[in-house]
Amino acid sequence: MSVLTEAASDGWVVTKRNLLKVKRIPDLLIFSTIQPIMFVVLFAYVFGGSISIPGVNYREYLMPGIFVQTVAFGAGITAIGLADDLQKGIVDRFRSLPMSRAAVLVGRTTSDLLNNVFVTLVMSLTGLLVGWRIHNGFLSAVGAYALLFLFGYAMSWISAVIGLSVKSVEVAQSAGLIWLFPLTFLSNAFVATDRLPDWLQPVADWNPISSIVLALRDLLGNAPDGFARGSGFPADHPGLLAVGWCVLILVVFVPLSIAQYRKAAAR
Repeated sequence: MSVLTEAASDGWVVTKRNLLKVKRIPDLLIFSTIQPIMFVVLFAYVFGGSISIPGVNYREYLMPGIFVQTVAFGAGITAIGLADDLQKGIVDRFRSLPMSRAAVLVGRTTSDLLNNVFVTLVMSLTGLLVGWRIHNGFLSAVGAYALLFLFGYAMSWISAVIGLSVKSVEVAQSAGLIWLFPLTFLSNAFVATDRLPDWLQPVADWNPISSIVLALRDLLGNAPDGFARGSGFPADHPGLLAVGWCVLILVVFVPLSIAQYRKAAAR
């Protein structure tokens, strides 16, 4: 059995273990689902009336941003889960078993990806109820969701580094989420970047969140017109930049996660 096959096989065992944990503690899934639904309802009905985006209904403009925010925040569960396993000694037990060293990380990130898939399904149904629609056909929608989940999976590896670097679940919960707030709100997720101060617009346009959101809007047929798209390369090639960001994150943070796992397991 090759190293990759062994890691995938053992990783799937750990994935099932993590999913069974969610089954035993359904509150985890319930609360991770309620938050994005609240965001959809609040922005659609409370703030949506005061926000105008040229060329597109705000609720359709909103949903791709909510999708990306949700999978990004959902990736924070990876940090919490790994910190919890370290604190309870679960990682030490895994190390004593004849299994791939990468299995814990692969299993953790895969189970959190599947959690994101379920939450996104619930959000999609909520979006349809508030007036969001897909306009570019089935294949474009498949491409949009595939990109969304690729981004969520990449973000889980960033959270893995954070979860393995801290010493408690409480710190992991804060450190795993606090950096996502400025990253999300300094983007085109909720408002067009042309509404931002001039010096902030390039930062927002090149923000990975903005690239993913705009690529989803193009694929789903929810994209705005004119300057509301942003400017320059990010506005002209959002799909290419979005995939590039995902690949870059994985190339950087997968090795960092593995290195940090070895260091954390040796503590």
